[in-house]
Amino acid sequence: MLPKYNAFQLKLFMAILMVFDHIDHIPGLLPIELAGVFHVLTRCVGVFFAFLAVDGFRYTHDRKRYVLRLFIWAAIMAAGNTVYNLIASDPALSIHNNIFFTLALGVLMLCVLAGSRPLPLRICGVVFLVLFATIFAEGGIVVLPFMLITYLCRDRVLLRNLLYLALGALLFVMTFVPYPTLSETLTMLAINSEFMFPLVIPFLAMYDGTRGPKTAFSKYFFYVFYPLHLWIIGLIALLVR
Repeated sequence: MLPKYNAFQLKLFMAILMVFDHIDHIPGLLPIELAGVFHVLTRCVGVFFAFLAVDGFRYTHDRKRYVLRLFIWAAIMAAGNTVYNLIASDPALSIHNNIFFTLALGVLMLCVLAGSRPLPLRICGVVFLVLFATIFAEGGIVVLPFMLITYLCRDRVLLRNLLYLALGALLFVMTFVPYPTLSETLTMLAINSEFMFPLVIPFLAMYDGTRGPKTAFSKYFFYVFYPLHLWIIGLIALLVR
């Protein structure tokens, strides 16, 4: 039986994985093979925070305020990225990550789905947001379908996990391209490894359903840590380039 942890404890662990995922932004720090391994192993991070976003949507007292907060942090992240990219003046070191925007679109999708409009309109809204996120948001092709599955199967864990695996298999089929050598094929699969997001399933099994400490630090930790660690890594990359 897996040990149980609250949301904040799991957030801290995911924050560590997040650093490993992005540390290859520093030129020459990691060989491409090791960077690929880190990239595969950390595919659980974004969807874990998406799971918590769905959880937050279910239990928040003010859904409009919740989605607005995500969009505000997305705007803050975009502004910070813009400033950093102007300083860097190097496309190879630019930062465009903004999972806040993706999560905001995902929560907005759930607001549409759970709304009171006629069902056909709600379905059209959901489809539009999924397509929009797929094109314009970081990891949107994974995160929004993941959030939809998580919400619709919130009381059916086995079905939820099977649908995660089915989505992962679909993404693998969409991603897989054979290259001249096995090494090249594996390297490219590691780089394009969104299909590995079902690695999150064991972590969801370890989640005890509680939020953990109810402090400002625990509430805003992810909002601050996520952009800050990227910008710090980016600044280090500028110093060593």
